This record gives sequence, structure tokens and C-alpha cells, in this order.
Amino acid sequence: MSQVAWEVFVIFIPVTAICLWYQQYYIPTARELARLAGIQRAPILHHFAESLAGAATIRAFDQENRFINANLGLIDNHSRPWFHNVSAMEWLSFRLNLLSNFVFAFSLVVLVSLPDGIINPSIAGLAVTYGINLNVLQASVIWNICNAENKIISVERILQYSNLASESALEIEECRPHNNWPEVGTICFRNLEIRYAEHLPSVLNNISCTFPGRKKIGVVGRTGSGKSTLIQAIFRIVEPREGSIIIDNVDICKIGLHDLRSRLSIIPQDPTMFEGTVRGNLDPLVQYSDNEVWEALDKCQLGERVRAKEEKLDATVIENGENWSVGQRQLFCLGRALLKKSSILVLDEATASVDSATDGVIQKIIDQEFKDRTVVTIAHRIHTVIDSDLILVLSDGRVAEFESPAKLLEREDSLFSKLIREYSMRSKTFQQLRKSA
Repeated sequence: MSQVAWEVFVIFIPVTAICLWYQQYYIPTARELARLAGIQRAPILHHFAESLAGAATIRAFDQENRFINANLGLIDNHSRPWFHNVSAMEWLSFRLNLLSNFVFAFSLVVLVSLPDGIINPSIAGLAVTYGINLNVLQASVIWNICNAENKIISVERILQYSNLASESALEIEECRPHNNWPEVGTICFRNLEIRYAEHLPSVLNNISCTFPGRKKIGVVGRTGSGKSTLIQAIFRIVEPREGSIIIDNVDICKIGLHDLRSRLSIIPQDPTMFEGTVRGNLDPLVQYSDNEVWEALDKCQLGERVRAKEEKLDATVIENGENWSVGQRQLFCLGRALLKKSSILVLDEATASVDSATDGVIQKIIDQEFKDRTVVTIAHRIHTVIDSDLILVLSDGRVAEFESPAKLLEREDSLFSKLIREYSMRSKTFQQLRKSA
């Protein structure tokens, strides 16, 4: 084209510069809008999953409209950046098409204005065609580059997640505890400070106390006092920012996570079961014999229930254990702890989601089977820790009191005494409401 009509070729230099300028102007805005749209998509999926899981409760309390409105609000929040992102794409597309039309018109004007006989009409037509195709290709390249950079935000998010700091090593060969660790189950906290992120305030501050081995310790406090965080620190779900936790003269921050967590047992607040079989949920690593599994089931009062099923230990457990009641799932968690026979058992409000009868059963089994082991109980109901050997009262992430229940109750101004009085008042009010109903 430069040979037959070089004047037309000159227009591509400023057009190329304008296209590059449009690209640089469009990309920063489109990139941030794509990030916002991606961020606003996650709450929609999360809310939808929660609504499916609690559909029965939502219908029971006639809250369908509230959840529908919440879902529509989240969709609107996602649609706003998505709409602006599409608008920005149309903004770029319109200007690139405008440039193409401008080049086409300029080429036609130049070729038509040339005197007759200077160029062959067929060559002129071919030159215009090549010019248009070149400009369309140029606009297409710019458009695809912008679109690819817009879509690459997904890869950017994947890279961000892949670069997150992972947990510590599962095993550290030079710092492995002996096979019988922990034997006594003494837990010592030394100036422990915990925070969930560097930019967040500390949840636990200067925790210094010792849980004697083979004793029952109750941990109480108001919501947000740091009870569950203390348990997470024992299992190193969150790492200490300062201080240390020593179990039977071993600093748990210096050993591998597998060596630590495999020696401890926990009964969580929300009973967790996995899709599979009864045996697979009690002994996922196949470390125990069938006789030991049956013994654990009998101790947690599930033996008859499992024997009544045709498959016995191979009885089906669906996702999240939905074919078992909440109380039975909690007893299964207790069965895991009985099967493991750890020296330290942690109860993270283990009876918060069960009825009083099941609570009594669990407490009785724990008293019988774990009397010679260290039991740390996060209290949900005060009466579950009233018979503990020691009570740790947390307040605003600090140790407020640490004494036996009898000594704490002797002091009327103690926080534990105040919690007991509040619990008694609520119980009396509840009983009066039941009688009036």
C-alpha cells in the first residue's frame, strides 16, 4: 500500500499512537473493576451455601423474604462493578471502531482525490482493502490485549492464594518428642500473646499460668474474652506472637504440627463427620482393631445403635453426617477421643449444641474415662465446669482469675461468682417462663 498510495500509510502512525494511549488509559480502570467484581462474587456464593445449609431453619422461622432480600442485595453489589466494567469495554470498543472508520474514510478520500491514471483502480481497491484490514487487525490486537489483561485478574488471585504462608512443617526430625509424650499432660503458658494478623490487636495478652497434669481445668469468660483462641494456640491453629506453650517440658512451637496434634484430642463445639462409613469416621487412619472401635462405641453409648444397622461398622455416613442427629455426632466425636486415649483432652464447648440429657451423658463418660488425664473444658454451661479442679477466668484476653471453684465462690466480688449468679438468674427466669407457658 505504501508503494501505490503512500499518503494513506501515513495515517497509521498517529492511529497507532492513539490506540496505545487508549490502552494505557483503559487498563487501570478495567483492572480495578474486574478485581471488585471478583471480590463481590464470593459473598454471593457464601450466602447461597449458608442458605442451603439452613433452609429448614429459615422456613421454620418464616425468614425467606429476609434471606431473598439479602441475596438480591449481594447480587446488586456484584452487578455494580460488573456493569461499569462492561461499560468501560464498550467505551474502548466504540473508540477503536471510530478509529477504523476514520482510517477507512481517509483512505477513500485520498484515493478518490488522486488524478486519473496515477494508480490502477484495482490496485487502489486492493490498497484500501489492505489498509482497512491492517487497521482492523491493529484494533483487534489492542482489544485482545486489553481483554486478556482484564481476564488475567483471575490468575492474579490464584497466585495470591498460592503465595500465602503455609503452616509449619508436619515433622521436624531434630525436634521429635518421644513416643510416650505427653505422659503427665502439664500445660504451661509463659507470657503468651496471640493475634490473628500483624495489623490486628492482640486477642490474648501476657497469659501466664500452668494447667497441672491429670487435672480438670475449666476455662470461662464472656464472649470475646479469648477462650477459643487459647485452645487454638494449644493446637497451633494460630502461632504465638510472643511467649511459649510448654507441654511436659516440650516447647510445642519447636516440634512438628503432626507430632503435636496427633498426641492431643479435642471434642469441638460443632460435631464434624465426613462422608464415608462409621469406622472411617472413628478411625480414619486405620490404626485400631475392630474390637477397639466397638469398645469405644459401647463406651460412648452408640454400640447398640451401630449394631442395629445391617452394615455394622460399614454403615453409611452421608456428607456432614446429616443422617445422624447432632447428639449422635457429638458422641461420635467423643468416641474418637476415647479411641485415641490421649493424655490431654480439650472440650471446646462440646455440649453447646446438644440437649441437657446428652450433656449429662457426655459429662459422665468424661468423668469415668478421663479421670487420670488432663481435661481442659471451654465452658458454655457453668455447671459443666463447676466440679473442675481449677477455673481459669479470662477477661479481655488476660488472666483475671485462676483458682479452685471453691475459693473463687468464697469471694463474692470474683468474676466467677458473678457469672454463677447471672447463670442462676437466667435459669430461674427460664423456669418461670416454662411454668407460665
